[in-house]
Amino acid sequence: MDFLNETKKLRAIADPHYNCAQAVVIPFAEARGLTHEQAYDFAANFGAGMKMGGTCGAITGGLMALGLYGVNDGATIKKYYDHFRDAHDGMLNCVDLLRTSAQRGEVKKNHCDGMCYEAVKVVTEILKERGKI
Repeated sequence: MDFLNETKKLRAIADPHYNCAQAVVIPFAEARGLTHEQAYDFAANFGAGMKMGGTCGAITGGLMALGLYGVNDGATIKKYYDHFRDAHDGMLNCVDLLRTSAQRGEVKKNHCDGMCYEAVKVVTEILKERGKI
């Protein structure tokens, strides 16, 4: 499955809206045998930083995807977090990432789409390294 292309398709749909966590995890979940609806529902409360500006939904969606493939060891998860910290000035929280993006004059949707695509790429890389896909 082309996880990135599937995430791009989901992010292009306006109704229903796919939050960042949903857009990242759904393609991976479907490849593991979960239904689209199941993945949509279990990731519903993780968009917008768990609906409170906390950890970015794209990042949490990626964590869910890794977990679906049994990747949950501390070293790998640290590597995953470190990627985002290194790429985003140490920030993982939605509120901080969006504020910084807005200060640069970026459109919110473009920023969020980019975070989703980045998460899918990192998850895909980790899963390939681990021989999971």
